[in-house]
Amino acid sequence: MIITILTLFPDIFTSPLQESIIKRAVDKGLVQFHIINIRNFAENSHKTCDDAPYGGGPGMVMKIEPIYNAMHHIEKTIGKPRYILLTPKGRIFTEDMAICLSKNPHLCLLCGRYEGVDERVLSFIDEEISIGDYILSGGEVPALVLIEAITRCIPGVLGNDESIIHESLKESLLEYPQYTRPEVFKAMEVHPVLLSGNHEEIRRWRRKEAIKKTIMKRPDLMEHFQPTEEDRRFIREIMEELSE
Repeated sequence: MIITILTLFPDIFTSPLQESIIKRAVDKGLVQFHIINIRNFAENSHKTCDDAPYGGGPGMVMKIEPIYNAMHHIEKTIGKPRYILLTPKGRIFTEDMAICLSKNPHLCLLCGRYEGVDERVLSFIDEEISIGDYILSGGEVPALVLIEAITRCIPGVLGNDESIIHESLKESLLEYPQYTRPEVFKAMEVHPVLLSGNHEEIRRWRRKEAIKKTIMKRPDLMEHFQPTEEDRRFIREIMEELSE
């Protein structure tokens, strides 16, 4: 998979793309990154990539010419990608979207800055994505979020592909509580069922705890949860326990 990044601040990506899971994916040849500095495609000697908005107003707007020229360069030298603009106006990013995007052979992430991009850029964009309803200085951090989530979904990237299946939010549930050594810390003990060696009891406990944690911390996720008969029994037990 190829991921191309269009940005005014390429150095932001230098370290994150050389660490941990992303680095392993690159080393395995499963993902390839191209970081393109939009300023290199500005049409004047000052490398101007922003200008005041027509009609007045605060801030600056990213110009269309450097972005279009950079896109033309990408298609000529790397190949035509699926273009994604990181913007607060986009659809909220989800795990399902990460899985879907991971199946594309070539993605290009356009990082907006300032007051945004010239609206005409949208004529060349395939999708607009946001990572949440809050304000950031630009699209670079959101792009890194997409890169991390998408890369994890590429087959062979994680050491154990089963971990993808069992991770949090795969079925609108938070993850069950996790523990490791020591068994007791400051009088806080690991739940005894996890020490029992009874795999079926451990499975049931983890399932119930995942549902309980979701109900208590992210009840909005329960709207999309499709419970089994066992899950419905757990939900009844949890609600009884919470009401006591």
